Amino acid sequence: MNRLQKAPLRFYSIIFFIAILSLGGCTPTIQVATSDKPIEINLNIKIQHEIKIKVDKDIEQLFDNKAVF
Repeated sequence: MNRLQKAPLRFYSIIFFIAILSLGGCTPTIQVATSDKPIEINLNIKIQHEIKIKVDKDIEQLFDNKAVF
């Protein structure tokens, strides 16, 4: 190879080297940060319950007797 054939190879090598160096500065960064505010979850829930107790008359008399309790 003579000098004229080596010149474009050298030029492309320098351009490639500069491109690699410039892309090295473009590394992605990931940051994880926590919030100062607490997490707030609003749930609109309506709970209704109904309790029915059927009591025999004998047990009802026990409840009336205050000495038992």
